[in-house]
Amino acid sequence: MITLTANAAEQVRNLVAGKPGAVVRLTVEKGGCSGMQYGMSVDRPGADDVVVGENGAQILVDPKALPFVDGATIDYVDGLTGAGFKVSNPNAKRSCGCGTSFES
Repeated sequence: MITLTANAAEQVRNLVAGKPGAVVRLTVEKGGCSGMQYGMSVDRPGADDVVVGENGAQILVDPKALPFVDGATIDYVDGLTGAGFKVSNPNAKRSCGCGTSFES
């Protein structure tokens, strides 16, 4: 299960507002300084996608990526270094300083 904070859910709803059928997709790909990196994009659901919903928002996760992010919490933060989604992942053995990549 993936948890969306109220701030993250609000941003997800804003991203898809006025786009019928659109959902935010969370991806996990090879890359970054720790080996794996997160990505988020607006997309349409595929047949095999796992849909996670909380706080009135939904995100898609590819079934192959789900083991890497199961149990994660997604937040939206706005700070001195900028604004964006932050993934707190209990499956990450280590992550880079900027928090965009991890090792699982």
